[in-house]
Amino acid sequence: MVVRFPSEPHPGGDSGASEQLASEHLAPVTPLRRAAGSPERRRETSAPPVTRPLAELPGAETSEQWNNTWAAEPARAPEAPSEVEDEEAERLTRKTSALTIRQLARRGMSRWELEQLLTKREIEPEVFAPELDRLEAMGVIDDAALAATLAFTQHSRKGLGRSAIELDLKRRHIAPELIEEALADIADEDELERATELAVKRIGQLSSYDDETTRRRLHGFLARKGYDSSVVRQAMDAAFATRGRRGGVRFQ
Repeated sequence: MVVRFPSEPHPGGDSGASEQLASEHLAPVTPLRRAAGSPERRRETSAPPVTRPLAELPGAETSEQWNNTWAAEPARAPEAPSEVEDEEAERLTRKTSALTIRQLARRGMSRWELEQLLTKREIEPEVFAPELDRLEAMGVIDDAALAATLAFTQHSRKGLGRSAIELDLKRRHIAPELIEEALADIADEDELERATELAVKRIGQLSSYDDETTRRRLHGFLARKGYDSSVVRQAMDAAFATRGRRGGVRFQ
């Protein structure tokens, strides 16, 4: 027995009947329609996109900047002249302060002496003047205290009179009013007492000389110490008064 599918035409049968039978078994074809608002429809109907150059895009790098691995590293901009000058001025200011404090720790120096020292170290006045002003305001540099200290030390330890002390303070370029204040601390009685001590000690070393030579040498010694003529005369009289009591040989 032969089984035939309905879609197969019967041999020798009517071709029209076969086509009719086949069409009855095929599913109807429904054409697909795109919605008017679908994304595909919108892309078809919208205007073509505008292509902008890469350099115009915000944040985009140019072709020279992009993937520039082998390019030479851009040179760093030199520091501004003002910054270099400020650093140099700050360095010199620190140097000025260090030199000043170190010198004052070694011995007393007036402001003028410090200025001469800093000038020899090739530091310009425009640099060291403000720093010396600051140290002077702090009391680190004090010409008045220096004058008083020098006057006392030179009078009591070295036996100098007012004139010699005044000359030394002027040599240090201390202000005249400060010198006057320092010398005022030395009383007339103290100066005469110190001159007499020196004269008595010195006349003992001149025992081999006659009175005239001794007087001349003693006068020159006290004058070089900075005592005025009235103090020298009184000190010499006191020294000669002790000479006769000591005895010894004197050549006339």
